[in-house]
Amino acid sequence: MNISETDSRFAFVREFILLGFSCEWKIQSLLFSLFLTIYALTLTGNGAIICALWCDQRLHIPMYIFLGSFSFLEIWYVSSTVPKMLVTFLSHKKIISFVGCFLQFYFFFSLGTTECLLLAVMAFDRYLAICRPLHYPNIMTGHLCTKLVLICWVCGFLWFLIPIVLISQMPFCGPNIIDHVVCDPGPLFALACVSAPKTQLLCYSLSSIVILGNFLFILGSYTLVLTAVLRMPSATGRQKAFSTCGSHLAVVSPFYGSLMVMYVSPGLRHSAGMQKVATLFYAMVTPLFNPFIYSFRNKEIKAALRKLLGNFNIM
Repeated sequence: MNISETDSRFAFVREFILLGFSCEWKIQSLLFSLFLTIYALTLTGNGAIICALWCDQRLHIPMYIFLGSFSFLEIWYVSSTVPKMLVTFLSHKKIISFVGCFLQFYFFFSLGTTECLLLAVMAFDRYLAICRPLHYPNIMTGHLCTKLVLICWVCGFLWFLIPIVLISQMPFCGPNIIDHVVCDPGPLFALACVSAPKTQLLCYSLSSIVILGNFLFILGSYTLVLTAVLRMPSATGRQKAFSTCGSHLAVVSPFYGSLMVMYVSPGLRHSAGMQKVATLFYAMVTPLFNPFIYSFRNKEIKAALRKLLGNFNIM
């Protein structure tokens, strides 16, 4: 294929077909209802945590500021993909525009990167609180807390900017069918009519760095935390420390596990079905369960939620 033919064909690629789940209409209707319910519960749960933390002055401390920022992030993270999934279920054409596809790609990956960074910062906060309790108030001030949150957001939205711009400038000759639930780099690279090994290597390298780097940082932080907790003379202190850290680890483990399956092992060829299930897990399931994990394991948040809901004993 010569360059003129490539350019000619590229000129007609203005949209992609986001295949999603190819199944009969009854199953798609069932999946639509399920995904809509999950989306509504995710928005409600994370929104309730944000409101409860905002209204309770006692919880305006770094640990809960990070948690509120995390819940706010989860709302945007799930909203970057799920509304389009819901529209796709109801549409027969399942079309997403070229610009819309790369905007989804950008926001989904940027918010995911921000989540990786914020989880690492939350682990660092727990390390300081447990391993350096006397210095913690002087180190983790409100100013530093705000600065760390802002750094996570800024770095998250800059991390994948260059590879996404490079991929968007590649010629796509067709077919234009993306056999996935979101616009993901793997299917997009497969649809390009020219190979771009350097861009592909850059994309997977950045994914591996942000996922593995933050995961190892969290693992190291909690190794030090575990060592410090086991040395505590008070059983009550150990239980409280384990409860606080356990909630964070319960969020970290499934999120990073599913990410590593998808983006840290590019050499492995995953089936389209496995890619969809793994993506749904970290894009929908973890944002759904995060507010429940934190609220049910934290007395302060449960008390704030009761107060917010008019002291009804629903927890």
